[in-house]
Amino acid sequence: MAESGKTPSVIHPKGDFFNLKGSHTSVATEVTAGITTFFAMSYIIVVNPSMLSQTGMPWGAVFLATIIASVIGTLVMGLFANVPYAQAPGMGLNAFFTFTVCFGLGYSWQEALAMVFLCGIINILITVTKIRKMIIRSIPVSLQNAIGGGIGIFIAYIGIKNAGLIQFTSDPGTYILEESGTVIAQSSATPAIVTLNTPTVWLALIGLVIVSVLLVLKVKGAVLISIIAATIIGIPLGVTNIGSSMSFAEAWSELPTTFCAAFGNPGLGSLFSDVSRLPLVLMTIFAFSLSDTFDTIGTFIGTGRKTNIFSAEDEKALESNAGFKSKMDRALFADSIATSIGSIFGTSNTTTFVERAAGIGAGGRTGLTSVVTAALFIVSMFLAPLVSAVPSAATAPVLIIVGVMMLSAFKEVEWDNLEDAIPAFFAGIFMAICYSISYGIAGGFIFYCIVKVARGKAKEIHPILWVATGLFILNFIILAII
Repeated sequence: MAESGKTPSVIHPKGDFFNLKGSHTSVATEVTAGITTFFAMSYIIVVNPSMLSQTGMPWGAVFLATIIASVIGTLVMGLFANVPYAQAPGMGLNAFFTFTVCFGLGYSWQEALAMVFLCGIINILITVTKIRKMIIRSIPVSLQNAIGGGIGIFIAYIGIKNAGLIQFTSDPGTYILEESGTVIAQSSATPAIVTLNTPTVWLALIGLVIVSVLLVLKVKGAVLISIIAATIIGIPLGVTNIGSSMSFAEAWSELPTTFCAAFGNPGLGSLFSDVSRLPLVLMTIFAFSLSDTFDTIGTFIGTGRKTNIFSAEDEKALESNAGFKSKMDRALFADSIATSIGSIFGTSNTTTFVERAAGIGAGGRTGLTSVVTAALFIVSMFLAPLVSAVPSAATAPVLIIVGVMMLSAFKEVEWDNLEDAIPAFFAGIFMAICYSISYGIAGGFIFYCIVKVARGKAKEIHPILWVATGLFILNFIILAII
């Protein structure tokens, strides 16, 4: 959602499908942004199957399912919505799938896929019925700006973490939380900068210097150049290595194991067979859906407002519930169908990737960026060892700098007014501390309601915001129970 109306949302000049001219961009810029996006998020190709295979799912099948879901979701985003967003199975959601749903609650991976599929159906319904758009419309401008800045911190933190620049060290002052003489929480570690004596850290710092200098000097393609340069420099440092991965043929032979497994038994066929488990099943699907929904909303608000990807027309579209007439409408729909598609092939929730901001930072403004990213995902099916050779230390500096760029949204928050500052803190800063976009939004919503009620301004709170806040509180209660 942008503050100015420079970019038409629907009508494109003849012969300019992506409206490059109206979006003030070029083919070269969009291609560069697409390549940058791919390398910033390509780690998911190997990380997601490594995560989900712990549940017993075949690594090769999840590898292909990850790519297929990413390609389909990203193409729909680019060709239907004409926005530069890419989709892939989300980190955090795949951890919830593996460690909470399968390991913690004891569901089979087939049943977990069935839950993901149902989560996708719910997301489609709340998008078609305009509920997701109504949620965005209900969020106050101050909170929207806080979410934008918070995503900047979140992205930068991901970059710092991927660069290996922080570590958790023993804390001599152990903090213990007791209740009735029983220890219920304990912390004995604090984050600290690592010792700068490893090749990975050196490479990340070198990459950070390169991308910073190139951007300050306004060199075209600075972000992509820095990734390539860092990857090459990483070869003699021993950080850049051609990875080993199974062949496409081997992975293809495993895909039938997960394809449509969500609909079998175990799967949908067994998920609702035990009535005693029904409340837990519904609560788990709810937790999946809430996190998926607000991760996407936060990403759209955080990146779209600053870059004019969503134009003034999209702002006006939020005031009506008619059709898919704007980029925002179509982008929300594109995101909503990706989760169900991914679950059919065999992967956890597919969502709009926050690392997508790397491509936006490189100048991506239209769906052409997404099409390029999708094309590279297709190529990666056959070149997994080569793609995985790009080290996280080469892409991490880009995420850090993109995070820096997004912090400007904080200047719109009235920090000297506690009525704005308290909710903004939880919606922004808390987002990175909790390592979750949706939890940051939840904190912002909850404290916004608390502050408004305390000030006697409860009538200023949109009914949709009340409902969303109540759902977040319910979600926290559910997570405490399960």
